[in-house]
Amino acid sequence: MRGFTNILTALGVGLTFLFGCVERSSAAESPVTAIDIVLEPDAAMIQRAEAANARLLKVYPKGFALDETHRPHITILQRYVRTSDLKKVYAAVGRVLAKEKAAGWKLKAYKYYYLPWQDNGVAGIVIEPTANLIKLQNILIHVVGRYTVKNGTAAAFAAPPEDPEINQPTMDYVAAFVPKGTGRNFNPHVTVGIASQDYLKQMLAEPFDAFEFSPAGASVYQLGNFGTARKQLKAWELTP
Repeated sequence: MRGFTNILTALGVGLTFLFGCVERSSAAESPVTAIDIVLEPDAAMIQRAEAANARLLKVYPKGFALDETHRPHITILQRYVRTSDLKKVYAAVGRVLAKEKAAGWKLKAYKYYYLPWQDNGVAGIVIEPTANLIKLQNILIHVVGRYTVKNGTAAAFAAPPEDPEINQPTMDYVAAFVPKGTGRNFNPHVTVGIASQDYLKQMLAEPFDAFEFSPAGASVYQLGNFGTARKQLKAWELTP
């Protein structure tokens, strides 16, 4: 993925009876952490995303596989937050999830898209931006806002030895996510891989079998390069 360096585009008590909650190891000891608050899709979406990912890897082996550090997800909000406030962020997000009951939502995936860079592009499955998704995003912007900072450095991101680079477009994208990725600009999707633009144009021209799915979980991740949900910091198993 290094070849894409220019791409880029509230009740904390008693939640265990609503959804199981798992807290992962804390973010790296940096004063600021770049986070991604996401919904984790159910098996219906995961199967389609993995099939598309396998298809793209066949034509572009230099791409990435959907795995434990590149999990299918729907980004709701990306922000820089103070690392010392991470537990407060988790509590605030948990309160919102308890109230919104996202597991009962029916979401519709209806097409592919890609973000271009030179001859290649990063592809995703686009999801209709429902009133529930937009409301969830707006609430999270509000409750997380008190813990955010304007900018962060590469140290705010998860950068494992095999992929140590954090490029400037990634850092800029998180800083500008509100408002550039919110409100009317919100484009909920599940990223599925990389291929040449010529191949992706053919893929987008094919009929797309629209399908419904539901959120099965939610997480806070520490972001990696290219906005990947790289390191899971907190997880909730959603129940209706």
